[in-house]
Amino acid sequence: MSEAGAGARANEKHRKKNLAMAPDGRRVRSRTLSLQGMRMYHERHGHGQPLLLLHGFNGAGSDWASFLESWSADYELIIPDLRGHGRSTNPSRQYTHRQAAKDLIALLDRLGIASCKAVGVSGGGNALLHLATRAPGRVEAMVLVSAASYYGASAREFMRQYLVEDPADEAWRIMRQRHRRGDDQIRELWAQARGFKDSYDDMSFTPPQLATITAETLIVCGDRDPLVPVALAVEMHDAIPRSYLWIVPNAGHGPISGDMKGPFVETATAFLRGDWRSR
Repeated sequence: MSEAGAGARANEKHRKKNLAMAPDGRRVRSRTLSLQGMRMYHERHGHGQPLLLLHGFNGAGSDWASFLESWSADYELIIPDLRGHGRSTNPSRQYTHRQAAKDLIALLDRLGIASCKAVGVSGGGNALLHLATRAPGRVEAMVLVSAASYYGASAREFMRQYLVEDPADEAWRIMRQRHRRGDDQIRELWAQARGFKDSYDDMSFTPPQLATITAETLIVCGDRDPLVPVALAVEMHDAIPRSYLWIVPNAGHGPISGDMKGPFVETATAFLRGDWRSR
C-alpha cells in the first residue's frame, strides 16, 4: 500500500473512531482537544450555522441532550464540557468564568469557527459574557439564561450554604452521570462552586463594559431565582445595547426544563432566527 493510501486509511479510521451514535440514531462527532493547558471534550451535532451550547456550572454538555432534535436540523451544535466538567480536564484545579471564555475562544479557533450564535445557562451564560466582551466579533447573537454580571448578597449567601462534604445520595447519582473522571472531580467542582462566594474579580461587569457587547442578546431570568434577582437582569438589559429581556413567572434558576422547556425552545429559536428584528 502506498504512503498516501495508508494515510487516507488512518484518517478514515480516526474519523470513524470519533463518530458515535446518539440515542435517536443520529451521528455524533466527538473529540477531545488539548488547548489552554487542558483537555476539552466536545460534541458536534447537525449541520448549518454554528450554535454554541454552554451548560451551567456543575453541569455537562450531556445536559443538552433533549434539545438536539429541536436545533440540530438548522444549526451545527457545538457542545463542549467546560473546564473540569464532564469529560474535560482541569489540571490547574482552579476555575473562573473568564478562563472558561478563553478556553471557548481557543476551541472556536481550533474548529475554524470565526463567529457563532450561542446559548448559555447560568455559569455557561457567565462565560458567554466574558466571551462577548473579550471578543465581540465572535458572537452574533446569544441567549443568556440565569447569567449574572456580578454576584450580589443573595447569591453569595446561597453559595455559602452550598454543601461540599456528604451531599445527598441523589446529588451524587446525578453528578456521577454527568462527570466521568471520578468522585474527586465531583468534590472539586462542589468546592469551586462554594468558593464563588469569595470571588469578586471574575464576575464584576460594569454597565460600560456590558455596553461593549455587540451581539443581539436575549436575557432570560426566573422571577424567583435566588442567584440572579430580577433587578440584576434589568440592569444587564439596560446596559447591553441590543438586548431583550424575558422574565419568566414562577420560575427559579435556569428555567429551561420541565414545563418550561417548550416555551423556552420556542422563544429562543425565534430569537436566534432573527424573527424579533422585524418587530
